[in-house]
Amino acid sequence: MSLADRWLLPEGVDEALPEQAAKIEHLRRTLLNLHESWGYQLVIPPLLEYLDSLLTGAGSDLEIETFKVIDQLSGRLLGIRADFTSQVARIDAHCLKDDGVQRLSYCGSVLRTMPAGLDGTRSPIQLGAEIYGHGCVESDIEVLSLMLQTLSAAGLSNLVLDLGHVDVVSGVLAACNLNADQESKLIELYKAKDLPELDRYVEELSCLQDVQKQWLVGLPRLCGGKEVLVHATDLLGSINESIRDAIVLLQKVSDSICQRFPKVGLHFDLSDLVSYSYHTGVVFAAYVPGHGNAIARGGRYNNIGQVFGRSRPATGFSTDVKALVALADIVVNKPKTVLSPICSSDGLWQKANSLRAEGYRVVEVLDDFYTGDADFKLEFVDEAWQLMPIHS
Repeated sequence: MSLADRWLLPEGVDEALPEQAAKIEHLRRTLLNLHESWGYQLVIPPLLEYLDSLLTGAGSDLEIETFKVIDQLSGRLLGIRADFTSQVARIDAHCLKDDGVQRLSYCGSVLRTMPAGLDGTRSPIQLGAEIYGHGCVESDIEVLSLMLQTLSAAGLSNLVLDLGHVDVVSGVLAACNLNADQESKLIELYKAKDLPELDRYVEELSCLQDVQKQWLVGLPRLCGGKEVLVHATDLLGSINESIRDAIVLLQKVSDSICQRFPKVGLHFDLSDLVSYSYHTGVVFAAYVPGHGNAIARGGRYNNIGQVFGRSRPATGFSTDVKALVALADIVVNKPKTVLSPICSSDGLWQKANSLRAEGYRVVEVLDDFYTGDADFKLEFVDEAWQLMPIHS
């Protein structure tokens, strides 16, 4: 690498300069305080763990996104976290071991091998909240409500909430008795939303009955407002009980969210397969107009703690603090700045620290030239150090 290139960062990896860093830290504190007010306790997992622990139960999607390194002490393979969920599941299962409902929140850097979307970063600051030990619709609604309040506290409006349920997709695929290759191909087409190719492929599956073909081609078209749930019941409700239960749960969740957040738009996508494969129930994502990527995402993942010896129902969400700062108009109230001579006397030292304790920002001027903005200066007047306004 030439000298001119040494300042370059890897593609998809960025840094925050003072103004942006102040906004990120301000928002981080605001959102973690919000989560605490809901009863969520902060945890801080390590940045890297042994790979087999980090990826246990997480699925192949996270394995692809995870950077691997060799531990020079043990010789074992380590992973740099690409997501917090498996770490927090390990903490709930192995460290806390509480039989009751556990509410946990987190915020920290993650690193991914690939960016999330065309304008995504590989180094988000992921913030999220999770509930362990409750498997009913009430915890789904709580997590969704906290996610929407989190985005509102960040200053975002015109939110659109996208809802789905993995039992709808899995129920339809199971009812069609497909082999592994056929199911994999259909999942690929559902993820790509390639409806013409889906229609062609399904038509060529001679092993299917006509009604099964209707299920498969109709599923990705169950996309839109609350009327989607009615259409889903008509098309898929007769397949099995798990699909009917999933549609009923989505109705309950959406009714509650509409009542609590009447300004939030609702959208349903019953073939959503974008979420991580460890999800087991309702899945959701939040969007804002003009931004293609989801700004928050989550869902239920009831089995993730089983590999740590403790299977408990769980649900949660996460977002990227840096993405929120980029989208919202974050205003950070800066403290008043005081310029001070070099604190060469005990009296000046005591005065400077006293002002800092009162909330002022006291800067010792190390030379005769200060480039930043300032509101006051310290001058020795009438045998005491006093604040004097600086007139612009």
